[in-house]
Amino acid sequence: MLRSPAWPESARQVDTALVEASAGRTGSSPADRLAVAQVLADTTPLLAAGTAGPVFATLAAVAAADVALARTVEPHLDALGILAQAGESVPSGSAWGVFAAEAPGLRVTATPSDGSGADPGTVTPHGAVTPAGTVAVGRAVAAGGAVAVVGAVRLDGTKPWCSLASSLTHALVTAHLGEQRQLVAVDLRQPGVTVHDEAWVARGMPDVPSGPVDLDGVVGTAVGAPGWYLTRPGFAWGGIGVAACWWGGAVGLARMLRTAAAARPGSELLQAALGATVTDLADAEDALATAAARIDAAGPDDDTDWSFVAQVTRSRVRRAVDAVSQRVVATLGPAPLTSDAAVAARVADLGLYVLQDHGERDLARVGRIVTERGGVAW
Repeated sequence: MLRSPAWPESARQVDTALVEASAGRTGSSPADRLAVAQVLADTTPLLAAGTAGPVFATLAAVAAADVALARTVEPHLDALGILAQAGESVPSGSAWGVFAAEAPGLRVTATPSDGSGADPGTVTPHGAVTPAGTVAVGRAVAAGGAVAVVGAVRLDGTKPWCSLASSLTHALVTAHLGEQRQLVAVDLRQPGVTVHDEAWVARGMPDVPSGPVDLDGVVGTAVGAPGWYLTRPGFAWGGIGVAACWWGGAVGLARMLRTAAAARPGSELLQAALGATVTDLADAEDALATAAARIDAAGPDDDTDWSFVAQVTRSRVRRAVDAVSQRVVATLGPAPLTSDAAVAARVADLGLYVLQDHGERDLARVGRIVTERGGVAW
């Protein structure tokens, strides 16, 4: 699956064909996909400098097999990596999501808490499970010149875009703590958590519900200092991992076009469409491979503007994926979309997934970065 010479050697050690074969399960349920995510967590390194190549290669291979599965696997692996970066351990058998989106009119606030109301299973500062009736008490400590809330935190409000909240055991949730954002580990099985799957009516990823979640006096555990989650390099790196999923999903679509072109070698339309698709996917792969190599070469004193690298990479991949999706549908016509459930699902799932990139708004962010700080050589 990997062809770009820019990939770090570690990425080439991933047997992407084996990952695809083990991941692809037509008609899988959310529980099935979470089980795959937990298995992959045992065989995939956590995202860090030195592991981006194999992580991105694995995510792309999963998406080539099943886009909805990649949408399930990626946040689970991301959460485990975040917890590891923060020095936290993870309860055995847990299934994680990352709920960091914001929406107008919706807000979750964090308040240091004595833990009152926490039920058995609340995550402690080190990821263990508290015995019944015991809690971790919130306290403030100095951390790098900032005040970090450690221990129990009370969450109140509504969080939008909470994928698979009704199927997960835990999630990392961003909440407003004063003027900053605090990341909080939350056991989703406790009282006060209300999931609104009924609000999810999407035709793409219909069984990956991503509706809002109400949090009413829910107790969680602070992870890192306020602001840490959004400012660490891993935040940008994780965004590139999502783009690897988009690319893998588009590879799955391109294979349909390749099959059609092979069956009709005399069709100039099909051959031209395939050639354009090969070019688009190669450009996107080069963007991902180059980013992975840069991450894996990053040292402790690295001063790369990772937010810039991540957004340029994501925008390049998004542009290629959009072009491939539109071309495959236009070239093959409506028949696959109306007669093959797997094809229809892939097109709808991928079309929704890439909307995590905000198109022109994110391109404007790239422009502002260049205007204010540079970042280009011309």
